[in-house]
Amino acid sequence: MTTNYATAQRREKLLDYAVTTLLSFGLLVVLIVVWQIVMSLGLLPTYLIPTPAATAQAIWHDLIDPQFWTGQLLQTLYVVVVGFVIAAVMGILIGPLLIVHPLVERSVYPFVVAFQAMPKIAMAPLILVWFGYGHTSKFLITALVAFFPVVVNVIAGLKAGDERQLILMRALRAGWWTRMIRVRIPNALPYIFAGLDIAAVFAVIGAVVAEFLGSPNGLGSLVIIRQTNVDTPGLFSVLFFLAAMGSALHFLINAVARKFTFWSQSADTKVAKR
Repeated sequence: MTTNYATAQRREKLLDYAVTTLLSFGLLVVLIVVWQIVMSLGLLPTYLIPTPAATAQAIWHDLIDPQFWTGQLLQTLYVVVVGFVIAAVMGILIGPLLIVHPLVERSVYPFVVAFQAMPKIAMAPLILVWFGYGHTSKFLITALVAFFPVVVNVIAGLKAGDERQLILMRALRAGWWTRMIRVRIPNALPYIFAGLDIAAVFAVIGAVVAEFLGSPNGLGSLVIIRQTNVDTPGLFSVLFFLAAMGSALHFLINAVARKFTFWSQSADTKVAKR
């Protein structure tokens, strides 16, 4: 009986994945067809919006160019990954400190929000003055852009712990650290991974902003170069690779989240079926 249920679940997941993939592919085809029709009718000039064929040619040219990979794409990916890791570590470490006591959260959290409200692109020149034009400044700018979603979701997740479990742990004379490890952190994992998912996309934005402001390498600097040359197919190619990078990080984090929060997804499925 259990085997049949598991097999039915796998089939349902595969069917859902197949339907979703077909719908996404169909939507992409429709968008490309509409794009081609608009360009064929001359409704938009090609120097503003390139044709699908010109865009595909630019993407292919970049794809087979070793210099594009080593000098541009991998440089940006390196900044994204390091900045994301810094933001994740900072958010996961600072989040629990803010819920130690309600007074601490009420006192410190407004400063966190105020810091996030500062436009990072306005702070970037100051960071460049402090740390120069090397990788350190790019790491910091990327981390600052990606930090807030992590810390907010960590705080929300830690505060969303099951109150009945916490009462039981207090009745068993469990200390603050034990309650944190045994109750709050496991319950917070779905929130934490949601914050990491958002932060990964923000890290791509932060890396490009950092490269805009002073970097000889990376996709951000390539955008500036191609903008100067009015190379719109090349710009669309860069946007394609940036979108692919963000999407890959999104799917990677979601795959890891499914491994560590399978119990949460299982519970959500049962609730939905009821």
